[in-house]
Amino acid sequence: MSNAMRATAAGVVGFVVGSLVNGAIVAVGPSIIPPPAGADMTTVEGLTAAMSLLQPKHFAMPFLAHALGTFVGATVAVMMATAYRTRLAYILGFVFLAGGVVAAKMIPAPNWFITLDLLVAYHPMAWLGLAIGRRLRPATPV
Repeated sequence: MSNAMRATAAGVVGFVVGSLVNGAIVAVGPSIIPPPAGADMTTVEGLTAAMSLLQPKHFAMPFLAHALGTFVGATVAVMMATAYRTRLAYILGFVFLAGGVVAAKMIPAPNWFITLDLLVAYHPMAWLGLAIGRRLRPATPV
C-alpha cells in the first residue's frame, strides 16, 4: 500500500474513531452531569429553550467530547500513518473544527463557551494527538 493510500485510510479511521468518541461522550454526558429539570436537550429547539437554565458545568461534557474526539482521532491517524503524519493530524483538527463551527451556528451557546471550544478543543488537541501519536509509534525510516 502506498504512503498516500495508507495516510488516507488512517485519516478516515481517525475521523471515524474520533467521531465515535465524541458521540459516546455526548451520549453519556447527561448521566454524569444531569440537565436542569424540565430541559429537553435532545433537539435544537429544546436546547434553545433551556439555554438560560444551563450553568457552566453543563458545558463540560460537550467541550470534552469535542476535545477528546479530536485528540483521539488525530492520535489514531498519526499512529496508523507512515507518512504525512503532521499534515494528517492538522487536517483532522480542521475537519473537527469545521464541525464545531457548524454546531456553534446551529446551537445557541454562550459566547464564552463558543470561544473556548473553537480555540482549545480542536487545533491544540490535534497538535497534542500528533505529539502523543509520534511518541507511541515513532516513524520508521523508509
